[in-house]
Amino acid sequence: MRDLTGAAWRKSTRSNNGGDCVEVAANLSDIVGLRDSKDPNGPVLTFSPAAWTTFVRATKAEGSRH
Repeated sequence: MRDLTGAAWRKSTRSNNGGDCVEVAANLSDIVGLRDSKDPNGPVLTFSPAAWTTFVRATKAEGSRH
């Protein structure tokens, strides 16, 4: 398990208050964490900053096509 000490978790500004959200911690220098906001002590997916940037760009590009 990667060390996420100091991670600052945040929800998307597009999240509604329905509770079906993920949180991302992108403030650490070598890792980006992703977790279920309903289970903050549960499992965390981790990505390299480069992989996270690629994912976000691809998601935005796909969203702009619809």
